[in-house]
Amino acid sequence: MKVAVYPGDGQPVRIETRGMPMPGPTDILIKVHRCGICGTDLHMTSGHSGWDYRPGTVPGHEYAGEIIELGKQVEGFANGDLIAYRLTIGCGKCEACRIGNAALCRGMQSGMGGFAEYHRLAADNAVKLPATYSAIDGALIEPFAVGLYGVRMAQMKPKDRVLILGAGSVALTTLYWTRNLGAGRIVVASRSAWREEMALAMGADAYIRTGEEDEVRQVAGALGGAPDIVFECAGAPGLLGQAIEHVCTLGQVVSLGFCRTPDPVIPGVAGFKGVRLCFPMGYRATDFQYAADALLSGHADPKSIVSNVVPLDVLPQTFEMLRGANQETKVHVCPLAP
Repeated sequence: MKVAVYPGDGQPVRIETRGMPMPGPTDILIKVHRCGICGTDLHMTSGHSGWDYRPGTVPGHEYAGEIIELGKQVEGFANGDLIAYRLTIGCGKCEACRIGNAALCRGMQSGMGGFAEYHRLAADNAVKLPATYSAIDGALIEPFAVGLYGVRMAQMKPKDRVLILGAGSVALTTLYWTRNLGAGRIVVASRSAWREEMALAMGADAYIRTGEEDEVRQVAGALGGAPDIVFECAGAPGLLGQAIEHVCTLGQVVSLGFCRTPDPVIPGVAGFKGVRLCFPMGYRATDFQYAADALLSGHADPKSIVSNVVPLDVLPQTFEMLRGANQETKVHVCPLAP
């Protein structure tokens, strides 16, 4: 089978041929139908972020596939089932595992490896998808679970005023759930204007270009007051300070952008507002299941964020394209020809 492999040291991802994996007694073997490219995949194969994947890693964690073989002890699944997969497996004993967020477990193991034609997985973390779901839908559950977890962690109240900084896939999944779960007015603010139509379709009441002198006034005007919650969803230095500037007194800033470089803030500015900062990471198993159950029952079509589909063979070139200026939102990889 073909797989995409990160050699390490910032070298380009390359396509290799490896032997087919064999499922163990509690495993399933899937044919990967779709796998989304996440910003984490780009950052952790860059060679200069200090957060790189280990050499030899097969990236890809936003995937859905069809079961083609079951381990002898696996129950509740059948060949032909379409599944999505919770990325992380925890120790089952620590506080992170107790609350269901294995991404925070110090002994966490990853089910990454979706940029491959076939993938062996532990059956316990697989989620069988309804017959109404396509593989495209299934590969969106993981990123939508991330947005859902961020909204849950914000403890958003009905009619809260919400500002979302950024308009990429993390921002759009967060927007989807803030609208779905009862926010009041929602503003999306971004440097570029080209995702405005997508953000409005996903539930935003207004779309504002950032960087203008009256940005804070524009946002407050569109919301009917300063935002109760600001979701920082772009991960660029300076955005935490920008979020603190926008948020109301006693409001909350939720950082979902996962910035990997120092991002200085002025504690006194936040202190005079009584701002609370929250840094969600991953998602709980219950959030993943909720996303799987409710993804297609909302106000907008989640598939609208998929801007391109590419074959596995061109993944290396696609990674390099996405590192530069581009107008993609969520790119899906289709490892095997339909």
